[in-house]
Amino acid sequence: MRTSDSISIIIPTLNEAINLQRLIPFLAVLEKNIIIEILVVDGGSTDNSRAIASQYGAIVIPSAICSRAAQLNAGAKVAKGSILYFVHADSLPLKSLAADILGAIASGYRAGCFSYEFESKRLMLRINSWFTQFNGIFSGGGDQTLFIEKSFFKELGGYDEKFTIMEDFDFVRRIRKLTQFKLIKKSIKVSDRKYQTNSWLTVQWANLIAMTAFRLGVKPERIKNLYYNRLK
Repeated sequence: MRTSDSISIIIPTLNEAINLQRLIPFLAVLEKNIIIEILVVDGGSTDNSRAIASQYGAIVIPSAICSRAAQLNAGAKVAKGSILYFVHADSLPLKSLAADILGAIASGYRAGCFSYEFESKRLMLRINSWFTQFNGIFSGGGDQTLFIEKSFFKELGGYDEKFTIMEDFDFVRRIRKLTQFKLIKKSIKVSDRKYQTNSWLTVQWANLIAMTAFRLGVKPERIKNLYYNRLK
C-alpha cells in the first residue's frame, strides 16, 4: 500500500432512501483512515434519500442530470481520494473492501471489480451469480461495483454520458483496451429487486438483448428502450 492511497466511495441515487439506510452506516465504520469520504450523487429523488444520506454522514451532491454516467462523473469530479469506488445503492460491499482494493492496486492493477451473489437464495439467481467469478466480456457491470485509480479515470475521460444504459460496460471496455482489468473473486451482496417484479427468463432476455445491441453498436437510447420495454 502506498501512503498516499485513499478511497472515495461514490453512490449514484434516485429514490434510494431505504437502501441508503443500510448501506451508508455499513460503509461509514470501515477503515476511516483509508475510506475518506462517501459521496451520494442524487439525480432528483422525491423521497428522503438526500436527508438520509446526510444524516448518516455522506456528502450529498445534487445532479441536474438523472443518468448514472453523469452522476458518477459528477462524483468523481469532486472526489478527494486517489482511488474511486463506484457502488450501487442496493448492493452491500465487503467489510474488507479497502484491503481488497488496495491489494489489487499494489499488484499493479489500475481498475477492477468484485464478483457478487444475490441476497435471494433462488437457484437460478445462484447460478447467475456463479458466473460473476469469471473475468470475461460480461464482467464489469455496475452491480459488481468498480474501483479505479482517479488518475486513470481522468485519463479515460470518465464515463461516456451519451450512454444512458450500458455505461458500465462501455467504460470497462475502454479500460481493457489500455490495461488488465482485475476481478476480485470475493462476492459482494446485490439486490434481486428486478426479479421480484419480473420472471427470471424476462430479465435474462432483456439483458441479452441489451448486451447484444451494445456490442452491435446500437445507439444508447435505442438500447434503453429495448431493455426497459421488456421489464415491469
